[in-house]
Amino acid sequence: MAMTSAVRPQHSYRHEAFLWHTPEEFLAGTVPFIRDGLASGEPVMVALISVRADLLRNALGGDADQVRFVDMAALGRNPAQIIPAWMQFLEDGSVRGRPARGIGEPIWAGRRPEEILESQLHEALLNVAVDPDTPFWLLCPYDAENLPAAVIEEAHRSHPAIVDSHGYRGSVLYAGRAHVDVVFGSELPGISGVPEERRFDSKSLQEVLPFVATRAHRGGVPAHQAASLAVAVRELAANSLQRGGAEGVVRFWHANHAVIFEVHDDARVSDPLAGRRWPSADQRKGLWLANETCDLVQLRSTPTGTTVRVHHWT
Repeated sequence: MAMTSAVRPQHSYRHEAFLWHTPEEFLAGTVPFIRDGLASGEPVMVALISVRADLLRNALGGDADQVRFVDMAALGRNPAQIIPAWMQFLEDGSVRGRPARGIGEPIWAGRRPEEILESQLHEALLNVAVDPDTPFWLLCPYDAENLPAAVIEEAHRSHPAIVDSHGYRGSVLYAGRAHVDVVFGSELPGISGVPEERRFDSKSLQEVLPFVATRAHRGGVPAHQAASLAVAVRELAANSLQRGGAEGVVRFWHANHAVIFEVHDDARVSDPLAGRRWPSADQRKGLWLANETCDLVQLRSTPTGTTVRVHHWT
């Protein structure tokens, strides 16, 4: 049975979770969505992992040439980079102001737990990142056959509407901005083991560089990547001081699959989209630089302070 959404308002943002179980269901929900958009003259961008993108290209045939395909495994390596890509698409000269459609799959079976957690925050942030009056229809596929039930339940919280083999319906669990505040204001999961630490203030900020570079290299990171990682963490430490903290602490763990650094301070970040908006050329530092440099960046701000945790997979 083909899967369809409700009639689309002419000038509004729609963010929907599409739950599918078989390749046939996936195509039934995505091919008509794309072809209807193309028939209406709407630009379409599709961000999927390669196995899904190849399946969709083959089903679309010649229509695939009219679609902007993006490799989600590359774009969404660090989920914090996905919203800037959607905003860049919407601001493109050929798209700006026009109704547009997108398909984005930030969560797939096999992603690391840390990546899934950040992709779930990303999905919640999409509800506040795009202006409600933007004529953009975004469909987010979820492989309900292979993803854990808890991931599917979270999709209901972060999407106003659900599309599946039963049709289209509003999500009774959707919580909008309140859900963003809960996730962004929660502590990050603990990491096993006792970390090495280096406290810093305005006088000792530069000492962060050798602390990070030495430990990253010791953890198996090539020297040039360790140097870039050190610069990114130093920039995060500088951000801590800029937002009012008198001092902060850098922590280091060497996990089985990654080297992990964390910058913590007692100041607050009120903007959950920090680091996810395109900056000017002279502002590409701090969180933006970390998001470009590191494999994964996690930002949380609670009543006790702000934590930025960066991962480099080894």
